Amino acid sequence: MNNVKNVFSIKDLENLSGIKAHTIRIWEKRYNVLEPMRSETNIRFYDIKNLQKLLSIVLLHNYGYKISKISSLSHEEFNKLANDIISEKSAKNHAISTFKVAMMNFDQTLFFNTYNKLLNEKTFKEVFYSVFIPLMQELGFLWQTDTISPAHEHFITYLIKQKLLINTEKVQILTPTKEDKVFVLFLPSNEIHELGIMYLNYEILLNGYQTIYLGESIPIDSLLDLKSAFEKITFVSYFTVEPNQEIIEDYIDEMHEKLIKDSDNEILILGRMTAEIKDKNKYKNIHIFNSIEDLTSSCL
Repeated sequence: MNNVKNVFSIKDLENLSGIKAHTIRIWEKRYNVLEPMRSETNIRFYDIKNLQKLLSIVLLHNYGYKISKISSLSHEEFNKLANDIISEKSAKNHAISTFKVAMMNFDQTLFFNTYNKLLNEKTFKEVFYSVFIPLMQELGFLWQTDTISPAHEHFITYLIKQKLLINTEKVQILTPTKEDKVFVLFLPSNEIHELGIMYLNYEILLNGYQTIYLGESIPIDSLLDLKSAFEKITFVSYFTVEPNQEIIEDYIDEMHEKLIKDSDNEILILGRMTAEIKDKNKYKNIHIFNSIEDLTSSCL
């Protein structure tokens, strides 16, 4: 079983805050802004309160406050200044930091409160693009560097999925206004990273199309029955870790042969693994995109 991290190294703080460990050490030594604990071998480590304070310091620093000024503030002045900035300026960077703290603390209440505040300023679509997508990109890096555990990632991902499902249902019950094609959304076999394809489902529904959402780990042969049910299908898939580099070219060929050859169907693909596709223009009805925004602006 994975151990849940509740103390952090200075490298963890660097990864979570974006501030170099060398700079953190200088801030700590010169300005006493953090209060590290030390192991029996005199190695620094930090608790969640130190992490939370550092993220707030970074917020103030990014808005032009010098670290010497920040370090001179009382606890009350520090909190008031951070809250004033959040109230007066974009909450994007603060929200990402707060969601990280919610994740590290497994704090659902903090997640919901932060999300609800964002909705007072932004639409759900804006929240997803400006906050959730950058957050998930950061989480991928944090997971790869062992800064967070799979428990942290699953916790925050599930909460974001909840919000996606709630907002998707609101548009899913509406009658489609565009009938020229239907979108079928699925992930390849053994692919379980679902957030991106879930959001695409929401976007496509929002634009008035009918969608058939099949979710994670779908074999190509399981899609064949859909060809007889709809006249024109746009298949949409998201390659995050699968198909892997060794089989991705064969997988693309199989998709073409079984799903779109000799038909008006098309396939839209995005995700990290698309970088491994050597000839992205091999088939005229298979289109590769670099991001969700690229796909939606081109096809919806």
